[in-house]
Amino acid sequence: MTNAEILSHIDHTVLKQDAKWEDIAQICEEALRYGTASVCIPSYYVRRAKTAYPALNVCTVIGFPLGYQPGNVKAFEAAEAVSDGADEIDMVINVSALKNGENQVVLDEIKAVRKACENQVLKVIIETCYLTEDEKIRCCGLVTEGGADYIKTSTGFGSAGAQLEDIALFKAHIGENVRIKAAGGIRTREQMEAFLDAGCSRIGCSAARILFDEA
Repeated sequence: MTNAEILSHIDHTVLKQDAKWEDIAQICEEALRYGTASVCIPSYYVRRAKTAYPALNVCTVIGFPLGYQPGNVKAFEAAEAVSDGADEIDMVINVSALKNGENQVVLDEIKAVRKACENQVLKVIIETCYLTEDEKIRCCGLVTEGGADYIKTSTGFGSAGAQLEDIALFKAHIGENVRIKAAGGIRTREQMEAFLDAGCSRIGCSAARILFDEA
């Protein structure tokens, strides 16, 4: 797999709390130059980024990073992001609700966000580091039933990031129209290629620059 091929699957990401416009503009310019799948940026910057780089595929995060906002708040946040020009939405589920066995709460919020961004790509972050295998399997069903386009491993802000064994678990339990995004702790070319080989369609990381020289 060439560096350019890997980059075409990367959501080039800056989500740090103190991100300045210069940081966002830099990854936007890099994404266009090197052909990443998208940039993933704070919602605060979506309108400015889309205005400055209209050809760019812009992704943002909803309910980030903890996911415990009510579902209607997440739906409103997603609708605002779409109005600002977001092409893709990565939402965090309510992990507490899942832990309580309140599957309907999780399903309802996924459906609400899906409705708010019906013409955009929707990725659902389940934060695997906090889940049991049974809970991960339940998430596969909820993400599928909720109509999302992707199941995503992690925010990158949890106690651990993406694990290859979770990709295999997802593949066994998601619906045929659901794809997989790995994120969190992916910092080397070897890791990126391993996750793509395992079945991921997207990788979220802030380390894409290691591929630029040869792309």
